[in-house]
Amino acid sequence: MPRVSYRSSDVDLMARMMRAEAEAEGAQGMLYVGNVIVNRLKANCLDFKNLRTVPHVIYQIQGNNYAFEAVQKGNLFYHRARTEEKRLAKQALDYWRQQPGKYALWYFNPYAPCPPTWYGQPFAGQYKNHCFYEPRPGTCDPVYT
Repeated sequence: MPRVSYRSSDVDLMARMMRAEAEAEGAQGMLYVGNVIVNRLKANCLDFKNLRTVPHVIYQIQGNNYAFEAVQKGNLFYHRARTEEKRLAKQALDYWRQQPGKYALWYFNPYAPCPPTWYGQPFAGQYKNHCFYEPRPGTCDPVYT
């Protein structure tokens, strides 16, 4: 049983986002991005309330910007999804979860050492250039199931 419900168009959209955000970090880095997308879809807490579909997550506006920078700045996001990224997206949607992104709701590339918190949320770990942050215990229990 998949971690969340999805359609084939969701696989394509998620594959494009994973590539745009983490192509330089290889398959593993793209899987971590996919895991954060799925976690945000499952969360229904904090900044991620009422997100019901993959497009809701990917096109979410926070403040005056898209939550994922690649939507407004990423040329790769607007390229067609390739077979390998689609396979990785499906893997993340169906079952894939690993630390440091296992419970992460946020990630970013600080171009410096990872700070111990990000908007008050604890550092979960780093993969190549991305720092991952998960919600404080008790603030977003659906992420941990």
